[in-house]
This record gives sequence, C-alpha cells and structure tokens, in this order.
Amino acid sequence: MGILDIFRRKPAETRSSGAGYTAQVIQARHAAISGAGGMAELTATAQGCISLWEGAFSMADCSAPDLLTRRHMALIARSMALRGEVILWMDGARLVPAFDWEILTKNSEPRAYRLGIPETGGGRSFTALPGEVIHLRTGADLTAPWSGTSPLRRSSLTSDLMHTLESALLDVYRNAPLGSQVLPVPEGSAEDMAEMRASFRGRRGQTMVFEGVAQSTAAGMNPQLGQKREDLSPDLQRAMTRESLEQARSAILMAFGVLPAMANASATGPVIREAQRHLAQWTLQPLAELLAEEATAKLGAPVQIDLMRPLQAFDTGGKARALGAIIKALAEAKEQGIDPAQALALVDWKGTQTE
Repeated sequence: MGILDIFRRKPAETRSSGAGYTAQVIQARHAAISGAGGMAELTATAQGCISLWEGAFSMADCSAPDLLTRRHMALIARSMALRGEVILWMDGARLVPAFDWEILTKNSEPRAYRLGIPETGGGRSFTALPGEVIHLRTGADLTAPWSGTSPLRRSSLTSDLMHTLESALLDVYRNAPLGSQVLPVPEGSAEDMAEMRASFRGRRGQTMVFEGVAQSTAAGMNPQLGQKREDLSPDLQRAMTRESLEQARSAILMAFGVLPAMANASATGPVIREAQRHLAQWTLQPLAELLAEEATAKLGAPVQIDLMRPLQAFDTGGKARALGAIIKALAEAKEQGIDPAQALALVDWKGTQTE
C-alpha cells in the first residue's frame, strides 16, 4: 500500500436502510411494558371479522380498477381493521402501500409524509407531499384528526377481557391437572408411599396423588369410612367462563360491525342475510365512500366504489316489489297528466338512485 492510499477516500458502504425497524422494535417494547393491549386481534373472532372485511372490499365494484386493484382493496380492508388507517403512495400509474409513516401537519391537515415502503432487503424511507398520498382513516379523535384508530383500540376493555379469558383457558388446558385424582389406599410404609407418589407424579389424566387412609382419617376407629376419590379437575362452569367468553366475542363482533347473531349456532338464512346486509350497509359501504372521496380528491377524476351490489346486500324481493310499485305509480301519474320527475321529487327520489 502506497502512502497516497492512506488518504484515499474509501468507497461508501451500502447497507439495508431498515426503515421502520426501529419503530417496530419500539412498538413491541411498548406492548411488552403496557401489557396485552391489542392482543385480541390475534384471536379467531377478530380474524374472522377481518376476513369478512377483506372479502367484501376485494369484491367491490370500483370505477378505477387499474389503480385500486382487488389486491389493494384487500390490503386496505385489513389495514383499516387492524390499524384504523392506511396510506397508499402514488408511484406514477400504480399505488404502493406504506407500512410506516410520520405526518407533519398544519391546521390539523397533513402537509408532508415520511413514508416507509417495505422491501425484501429492508424498507426504504422518503418524504412525500399530501397530493401524492391516499390517506384513509376512521375513528379519528378531535385531538388527532390526522390519524385513525382500529375497532379493537376503540373497545380496548372488551378486547383485553377476551384476550385474558382465552389466555386463562389456554393455561387451564395446558397446565391444570385435568382428569387427575386423589385416590385413598390402605396405609403402607413410608418408603412405599413415597415411591408410589413419585411414580404417578405429573401423569396428567391419571391418578396423581396417593393418600394414605390412616393419614386422612387421623387413624380413627374406622379408617375406610367416608373414603372416596377426589377429582382435581377445576370447575370451569362455576367460574362462568363460557358465558363471559360468549359476551366478549359478541362485543368484539359488534365492534367490527358484525351482528352477533351471525355467530349463533342456531342462526337461519334470513338472520345471516340481515347480518351481511347490516355489515355492508352500515360499516363497509361508509368506508368505501370515504375511500372514494379521498381517491377522487387525489387522482383528479371521480372514483366510485360500491359494495352493496357485489355482496348482494339488499332484499331482492323487496327491490322487485318496490320497482313494480314505482313503475305502476309512474304510469298512473302519466295518465293523470302529472310530471313523473316532479312526482319523484316530492318523495325525495333521485334519478341516480338505484335502491
């Protein structure tokens, strides 16, 4: 090596940026310190509701299918269910979802975004303007209108209860001596009793402890009187775990907009249809309208998203009867010389309305 090589600048070392990794570590540490908040999203009840959201959004009719593809719609639904907000960065003619972001606001409106885009070799981070970002959020609070909250965060007490119940039942079925018994036997030597206890120790579902008859009756005159085996299985029925778990599950279903009747084992077809209609009409379609409004503002072209028609979330028979009544009323209005448009205006019926 020459003396000039010492002062020669070394080439820049390239590494994976790992954008968002520190944020993920901090969030995991915060969850470990604060407790099991938000862990209900790992339960089957929450995942079932999230699957309903994903399926509904992936089936939606969108007027901009080239940008908002069905894959994007499913990602949007899952992020909205788990985080309450989602950000899509417009990279030319396609949308890229972000997994981490920071927002700079002015007058409670976002002015700049620091986005983290996931990559296989480590995410990359950059700054984007609000016009380059589709930001959908729900459950926003007045103190932070630029961020959303998930349904589980808005019902943290119920979600924590459900997580606690399922964790407790898991511990019971994992560690409790289910099926184990205390069996009284005739008294023997101390060595024989110790050996017998050791041979059955920890054998779940079998006789776990042998108790000497003389020890249990204090060597009374009739050592066999009143002796019976004792069951060590915990009495979960008296703890009302089933009722508490069902109530917690019903509350989680309602938080996601799913009627608890859908999860009832005795539910019939009409109940299921009404629950699906309720989910689509009062929970998912408003989110689709918010997404369409945000996409229209950022794309510069009108965007319409419809969930009701693909999900068939309407009463087909009722629509047919309503259509027949409308046609009959219009025909009678024409016979009487009444303008049909004026008649429709009297009942607040719009020409573009399909329901």
